Amino acid sequence: MSEEAASGSDTAWSTNYFNYFTEIEEHFQVARGTSLFLLSPLDWALIENWKSVGIPLEAVLRGIDEAFAKWRARKTKRRLVNSLAYCSQAVLEAAQRMGDAGKPRAPKSTESPFAIDELERYIKGSAAKIRATGEAAFAPVAESLEHIGAGIPALSGDLEDLERRLTALEEKLVAAARTLLTDDVLLDLRRNLDSELSPFRGKMTADQISMLERRYLDTAVLERLSLPRLSLFYLS
Repeated sequence: MSEEAASGSDTAWSTNYFNYFTEIEEHFQVARGTSLFLLSPLDWALIENWKSVGIPLEAVLRGIDEAFAKWRARKTKRRLVNSLAYCSQAVLEAAQRMGDAGKPRAPKSTESPFAIDELERYIKGSAAKIRATGEAAFAPVAESLEHIGAGIPALSGDLEDLERRLTALEEKLVAAARTLLTDDVLLDLRRNLDSELSPFRGKMTADQISMLERRYLDTAVLERLSLPRLSLFYLS
């Protein structure tokens, strides 16, 4: 593959990857009729699940529309739709109907979403936050992030590979963080998850629930210790 083709491929990946999250968030807000509504940690974990298993963006958007159409058709509406999880079954059904024909929407932009200085600040800033905890268990992750931050001018040419590096480091960070939390704290996080997920368990498959639980708990563990998420999606 030529350098130009490789660059085009990476740009398409990065734009499509990050548009997947933002378009779902915006579409759900429009469907709900509340532009200031914020998605919950459970919602973000669900979006990560859909992306990781390859559900097309178009299927997610159709599923959201169909779920809200059914909700509005009800004679009695006991409560507002306050979670993307309400739409999960409709999203799966839309994805199944679309099959191989399902394709993500065309990217809104052909430009890379991040400048080199933005990437440097984000990665070095994440390393600094981890260092600030003073926990020796996190030092190897912080050191790796600092090394990545110093090499951003070269690494920024392949955002997909950079995202893989950051994902691997986040997994190490979560594993180290779990060892510092007591059994009571981990139990409390599990109870919070069960409380949020309980109304929607019947709308998801066992595999979906398992992946969603893992992503939710990973995020909750990091938040409990004031540790940053490392994916480029959280760059702001």
